[in-house]
Amino acid sequence: MIYIKMPDYEILLDDHGTGDLESEIKKVYTYDKLFVITDETVFSIYKDHLRETFKSFKIEYVTFPSGEESKSFDVYHDVIHQLIKKGIKRNHMIVAFGGGVVGDLAGFVAATLYRGIPFIQIPTTLLAMVDSSIGGKVGIDLIEGKNLIGSFYNPKLVYINPKYLDTLPKREYNNGLAEMIKAGLIGDKHLYHYLLHNDFVTIKEIQMAIQVKRDVVLIDPYDKKERMFLNFGHTFGHAIEAKHNYLVYKHGEAVSYGMIIALAIGVKLGETDQALYEEVKDLLIQRDLVKEPFMRAHDYLEQVKKDKKYIGDMLQFVIVPKVGVAKIIHITESELV
Repeated sequence: MIYIKMPDYEILLDDHGTGDLESEIKKVYTYDKLFVITDETVFSIYKDHLRETFKSFKIEYVTFPSGEESKSFDVYHDVIHQLIKKGIKRNHMIVAFGGGVVGDLAGFVAATLYRGIPFIQIPTTLLAMVDSSIGGKVGIDLIEGKNLIGSFYNPKLVYINPKYLDTLPKREYNNGLAEMIKAGLIGDKHLYHYLLHNDFVTIKEIQMAIQVKRDVVLIDPYDKKERMFLNFGHTFGHAIEAKHNYLVYKHGEAVSYGMIIALAIGVKLGETDQALYEEVKDLLIQRDLVKEPFMRAHDYLEQVKKDKKYIGDMLQFVIVPKVGVAKIIHITESELV
């Protein structure tokens, strides 16, 4: 097992069975009842596994429909209603078991119900393992944009086991590769070059991607400066998701188009080499994350203007001058298109 230390919790990477998970939970939780929040798809796959994994605990389950559209006020309210009905108290532990939507929603519930309930993250998708389960951001979406309501609220433990990826559809797996490619581009050239030639990752590459995010989060835990590096590709990625009502593109696919737009802007401004743009474009096409013709930045400006990083008439925007290096620039609307 691999332990990655964060200031307030640990990230545990385990590429064996889940036999030690109960003991790890008991290091941070002394009661005998767990409240597992998951989506209906994950629950249908892992119900028996959950029962076996947490056999020494009394478990209550709360489920909701799968998909990004469940990161809403309505589902948030329904989950809280179910938890209270099932007898949750402030001392109990919530387990977020699933992908990024589950982690964001369950984490926001944990952050706000009774002004804070302890929770742990057990991500079951590659995207959640390398991105959303790390760093303490939790929240829900509004019709105006993604993650506009949320909080910084750290879990007590993040448990990552690549064996959960065995049940992941190829499209969902590629969805996670997009965030790993982003991590490589902004902070680890060795990870990027591995992904350039491999479409399958091991616990080693997952650890490398997590390390990129960890290092940035430790420098800037509340997203004031350096943590914005993690938003490379996300400004337009979130805009693409929102404009298409979160129904057409997976998060990693939208971010992939966003990375292409960001690299193109970098080329236009003389910050990014054309050869890097072409290389990343070809990589994302090969991984079935994007298709030509690519989206135009102009078509998503209204959504981009609702981004949290848009202040006054300037947008704080992330570009990549070269592999492994990210840069924050302040850019006007005319420079975006």
